Amino acid sequence: MIDSTLLNLLRKRRSIRQFTSQPVEADKIDALIEAAVRTPSSRGRRPWEFVVVTDPVLLRQLGKAKENGSAFLTGVPLAIVIAADSSKSDVWIEDCSIAAMVIQMAAEELGLGSCWAQIRLRPRNAECSAEQYVKGLIDLPESHVVECIIGIGYPAEKMTGHASEGLPFGQVHRDKFRN
Repeated sequence: MIDSTLLNLLRKRRSIRQFTSQPVEADKIDALIEAAVRTPSSRGRRPWEFVVVTDPVLLRQLGKAKENGSAFLTGVPLAIVIAADSSKSDVWIEDCSIAAMVIQMAAEELGLGSCWAQIRLRPRNAECSAEQYVKGLIDLPESHVVECIIGIGYPAEKMTGHASEGLPFGQVHRDKFRN
């Protein structure tokens, strides 16, 4: 088995939804921001925008972005909203998704836990989408769109990585798709 920093991070990383109240240090936030802005994007267009949130009141409000799947944000000390100016690139969704994963891997390397909360195409309630709600909270311009929110902090739960035996290697095909 090859031993690499990235593979080792992937082997142990899990989505964490319970966090301690310990704040994330400024230098770690700066490292996460650097990781985010170093993320590759299609044709170098960099359509993404990152809103770093540490305000506890705003974090609790972000935790109400959706009926299901965002409540964990009420207990995080840090969240990064990943949005985009969709006019900059037709593949802004992919670019934002890559940035989100880079942020999560950087968080893991820094000893932090993280979890993705999907916002794009998700309802908040019958009157409002999750995206409209989040845009209003963070004063995002109407021209911009929200992909997701990454909640980050020190894990309050211990989870081991997924065992190799449970990985879907049967979904890997070589040269041609085979059933």
